[in-house]
Amino acid sequence: MSKTRILTGITTSGTPHLGNYVGAIRPALASAKDDDVESFYFLADLHSLIKAQDPARTQRSTLEIAASWLACGLDPDKVWFYRQSDIPEITELTWLLTCVAGKGILNRAHAYKAAVDKNRAEGEDDDAGITAGLFMYPVLMAADIMLFNAHKVPVGRDQIQHIEMARDFGQRFNHVYGGEFLVLPEAVVDAQVATLPGLDGRKMSKSYDNTIPLFAPREVLKRLIAGILTDSRAPGEPKDTEGSAVFQLYQAFATGEETAAFAQAFAEGIGWGDAKQKLFERIDAEVAPLREKYEALMAKPAEIEAILREGAARLRATHATPMLARLREAVGLRDLARIAQPESQQAARKEAGVAPTFKQYREADGKFYFKLVQGDRVLLQSIGFDSPRDAGQRLAALKQGELGEPGSDFVLGEGVSADEVNAALAAFVAAAAEGSNG
Repeated sequence: MSKTRILTGITTSGTPHLGNYVGAIRPALASAKDDDVESFYFLADLHSLIKAQDPARTQRSTLEIAASWLACGLDPDKVWFYRQSDIPEITELTWLLTCVAGKGILNRAHAYKAAVDKNRAEGEDDDAGITAGLFMYPVLMAADIMLFNAHKVPVGRDQIQHIEMARDFGQRFNHVYGGEFLVLPEAVVDAQVATLPGLDGRKMSKSYDNTIPLFAPREVLKRLIAGILTDSRAPGEPKDTEGSAVFQLYQAFATGEETAAFAQAFAEGIGWGDAKQKLFERIDAEVAPLREKYEALMAKPAEIEAILREGAARLRATHATPMLARLREAVGLRDLARIAQPESQQAARKEAGVAPTFKQYREADGKFYFKLVQGDRVLLQSIGFDSPRDAGQRLAALKQGELGEPGSDFVLGEGVSADEVNAALAAFVAAAAEGSNG
């Protein structure tokens, strides 16, 4: 049974925070331990250009996020770990999908609609300030996924629409070009993975500027946690766990037993200062060993660069380049030397029923040759051999179906593929066997 391919990306538009760790990094690395899973992890630096147009910040964020994954336990020898911009096949597939993607579907993308609604509310033109990058984001995301025929993509609920759009683009491509070229991915929303609240109680997000950096120094982590927004209930007053950012953050890092004890402390009126101290200690206990690894990695950016480049090179050779070659063939971006002319097609059909045969001869140069023909069509032509014995030995091997690589001691006929020669050799061997049995 083939492995299930799971693809996870994180946009390189800021410093990794606790929400990234709990919502993406930690569960993704846990799934990679499954022997039936082939995992793909990438740094979505092309996506980041839609919003982040500070080159130095993009570079720094890419380094920070790569170091974060590695510090948290990602093993680049056991999974695919790469930078999106190092795989040019992604951008080429983006164009192929763009040519089948319906504009009406893209018009309904949540991010684009939200930008249009904001412009209308402010009395601006619908598309004021909206780039084609924002509009085409779902197509690039679809290419990220389908270049590697990923089966599952872990996403938040706000990203489900993008997976549905990718399925639509893939289905359309398969229909237009008449084949099952692209696997239609499934969105995976893990109800057990928490969406962490930020410092102000809203979802932890770079957009809200309310994040807690994953590898903030210990003193900074403590200070940020102390600043989490809480209500005004005094020590001794029972406190609600529901809606409490302090409790939700603690729950994301604690065991079930620890969480139950913390909930009891809330019911008994623990002071907010004490609650935040317990939260700090619990998070730091998990993060401190990772922080040490992260800082060591950040001090060696050249090593991270080498890991990413090596990962991309392996991935391109194994998956991206062969897949893109197949898709280019499907859409007609083909080698012109292999174009079939109507006359040759007719001749091939006419000669398909003629049994292939070998012809041996000696040329004026004194060398010995042979060729494989089918009717008037030359399928294979040998080089010149110095002795009839050498030519005969090579011919005997061919008659056993041993073709070898073109260019070694033979060339294929004009417009002939290796598959056609192999088929002719198989027919020759079968006919010889039938004759000997008769």
